[in-house]
Amino acid sequence: MQSCGFFKEVLGSPRCPRASVGGTRSYHLPLCSGITMSSLWSSLEKDVFNPQKKRLLETIHVWKTGKKKKMSILCVAVDTFMPMQPFLVRVKTDRGEQYKIACRWPLAELKLVDGKTLSQASLDFDLQFDKVYKWTASSFDKKKTFIRCLWKLNHRFLAGSITFVNVPSCVAEGRQRPQEDRKDTVEAESQEELSVYQEMTPREAADVLKLMEEYEPLVNNSVAFAEQLTNDLHVLDEANLRAIISSEKQVTQLMSSIDEALAEVARVEETLQIYDELLGSVKQQMDHIHQENSLLHRIVANKTRLMDEILFLTTHLDLSRDHCDALSRGDLSSPSRVKACIAAVEALSGCMSIEIKPGYRKLQSVAEQLIMFETLKQNFENSFISHITSIFELQGNAQVLALGQPIEELSAPSHRLHHEELVPYTPLMAWLRNTNPVLFCDLPKVYAQNLSRLYEREIKAFFEPAKTFLLGRRKGSLQESLEKPMVMGSRQQSRWSLPGSREDQEHMLDKSNVIKQMLEQVLRELQPLCTAEQQFIENFFQLSHGAAELQVPEASATKGGESMASPEDPPCTKPRNQLEEPMTQLLSEIFSCLEPELKGFLDVCNKVHPLGCLQVLVTLNDSIFEMWGSSSALPSSFLNTVLGNTLLLAKGSFNKCIGALCKEAEEAKMPSKMKGGILPSVSLFEEFVNFSEKVFRTARRRGELDKAYLRLAGSIFSSINSLSSANLKVNADMIMMENFHHIHCFLCQKKIHCLEGKKREAKERYSEHMEKYVIRYLGQPLEKLNHFFEGVKARVAQGVKEEEVSFQLAYSKQELRKVIEKYPGKEVKKSLETLYRKIHKYLSPEENLLPVVWHAMEQEFIRQYQEFEELIQRCYAGSGIVMDFTTEDLLNYFKSITLSNM
Repeated sequence: MQSCGFFKEVLGSPRCPRASVGGTRSYHLPLCSGITMSSLWSSLEKDVFNPQKKRLLETIHVWKTGKKKKMSILCVAVDTFMPMQPFLVRVKTDRGEQYKIACRWPLAELKLVDGKTLSQASLDFDLQFDKVYKWTASSFDKKKTFIRCLWKLNHRFLAGSITFVNVPSCVAEGRQRPQEDRKDTVEAESQEELSVYQEMTPREAADVLKLMEEYEPLVNNSVAFAEQLTNDLHVLDEANLRAIISSEKQVTQLMSSIDEALAEVARVEETLQIYDELLGSVKQQMDHIHQENSLLHRIVANKTRLMDEILFLTTHLDLSRDHCDALSRGDLSSPSRVKACIAAVEALSGCMSIEIKPGYRKLQSVAEQLIMFETLKQNFENSFISHITSIFELQGNAQVLALGQPIEELSAPSHRLHHEELVPYTPLMAWLRNTNPVLFCDLPKVYAQNLSRLYEREIKAFFEPAKTFLLGRRKGSLQESLEKPMVMGSRQQSRWSLPGSREDQEHMLDKSNVIKQMLEQVLRELQPLCTAEQQFIENFFQLSHGAAELQVPEASATKGGESMASPEDPPCTKPRNQLEEPMTQLLSEIFSCLEPELKGFLDVCNKVHPLGCLQVLVTLNDSIFEMWGSSSALPSSFLNTVLGNTLLLAKGSFNKCIGALCKEAEEAKMPSKMKGGILPSVSLFEEFVNFSEKVFRTARRRGELDKAYLRLAGSIFSSINSLSSANLKVNADMIMMENFHHIHCFLCQKKIHCLEGKKREAKERYSEHMEKYVIRYLGQPLEKLNHFFEGVKARVAQGVKEEEVSFQLAYSKQELRKVIEKYPGKEVKKSLETLYRKIHKYLSPEENLLPVVWHAMEQEFIRQYQEFEELIQRCYAGSGIVMDFTTEDLLNYFKSITLSNM
């Protein structure tokens, strides 16, 4: 039984070898190479050959002989369209595992195929194109299949032009010799012998176990069991041999049938080879016909293209005789001839703008035609520039008509006729700008130089009567009026010398209105003049279409560039140096005298009225806002720029005027004999505010005025504060109290938003100085009593106890009684009456501050009395000391004094 278990263990082993019965059965492992090759084939077709419209026929993995690391794939492919051409392609993979064509050769260029397999099987083979490529295949079968494919394509497409050496014919034709058949049979048998030992199937293992169980008694005797198995094996071999001998006739018949089939296959292959040779000659003839047809089509296409090019050149490079004559003469003396020249230059531009290939320019006829076009263009350019320049000079030298209309009908000159004379030449200007920008760039300069002289004479003639009207002088004395300062009556007016009487104020306000009306009329007349000229220049010189940069004298382009606009300025008041457009520079030269003349006119306005700068500032601001919002005004009007620069100067004059007023107020010296009342600077500040509010009543913006108010108010406050250090005969606190009270009341009446802070400050200063004034004057009725109790408070503050103050020698009870005895009730009342008369004498009656000050003094006096009583009770308790009057007595004193002076 131990031996039986041993046999079971051996038979159950997965690696147990066994002999095949009769040599007719063997086992082989499945191969995965077919899956890999089909995946490679599909990838190559999808990624490489299908996009190029080629069909893949064969592939082989190769590497250059001696360089196995660099493996690539040789592919045989053919076109999918007629005529079909075979190719040999080398494909390699990049780092991203993507297939990429490295080289490609037409198979017609292949000269020699060297198989190197006559004597022995070799993996090397050579392909000779222009040079020899030595390859090593991955397997011998793949090499044979690859060479067989090349051989078939050679006979089918190339009529056997490729030479095959060291390649057996049976390999090339796909057949094998009998010796090779036998060799293959022997190799197969040897492979079967190598595969004798195979793993037993479960069924075989079960049969063996069953056999062992059947002969279990014999298993114990292994010799007997082995002999029994040997006998059975001999019996089986004998049965097999008899079966083979009995089937020998059928095997012989089968072998003969196989031989006949092989012979028939050989005959069919020979017939197919003959057909291939016949079809190869037909294919060559068809390819030759196809090539000839392609050449014929190419000839027809070339003839058609040549005819199209000839028609293109003759059509687009042809200029009519009329156009040539018009350009040659260059006659622009009449409107009809101008139109003819415009049509001619348009035709010439069309001919010269045609894009011609560089090779065509070498043709003699084309070169002559282009030279003729260039000559005509240059001749007409010279004629046109001479003609238009003469027109510019005539317009610049035109006479200015004397302006004899009334001042109410003052109007600026019009250049409509001059513009209408130049408008017909606008197409020619556009043509010159496109064809010769260098020559065109000089024409705006010539126009500006000539027209600037005309505008200078016209603008001066326009401003002169306006200046004369404002000064109220004759034309001949205008210069004298500007040189002499304005006088009012018999004395020269200073900045602060505003008219005092109501009639004078109304007269000055009328003058201010006259300045406003005259300035508005001047600006109203200048707007259409500048706008019309700007629109004409923009259209005539094509400046709105990216014209060339025009260089004008820097002096005229940078006038007013030093001033910078404030953030509150309207958008049109940018400084000149921020507008560097060619049109702005051109207008700056044409209207070079406009800004100086306008500044001179504003200087006259400032001289006519002491505060004329206010009216000028308001009028300029309103005019600029009105022009900016007008639909007829250009968004970037040159006049807006000029007015913006002028506005900056007006603001400078206004700030300078305010600065002078502030300086004069701060440096003003008060007369030593002044007894009180409102200061002159405060009165003139009030008049300035009243006048400014009337002027700015309809103004659209008042930022500058608000700044001036704050600046001037600060100077006035500083002027009032300086009185504390002045050597005056009257109380400075009283004067400061009156003036701050006057300013506070005036600002409450005007309700000016920017001065709300100053109004509150004036109230605080008024209250402060009134308190100082009251405290100072209250010391006079009870002067000694005040000094005594001030000493008492000083001792207490130094640390002396209140009950011990009476033991001080200077502040004893006896000293207190002596001081109190000096101020009986009648004496106090008399002192208050004297104080009332003094206050009444010095306080200004216009301010009506007497009741207010007297009431404040009453409150302060009673407070002091109550403080004295409290100190007596604390420091002199039980002494029985009291003053000669009570609170009721004091109220009666103040009341009786008030009633007696009403």
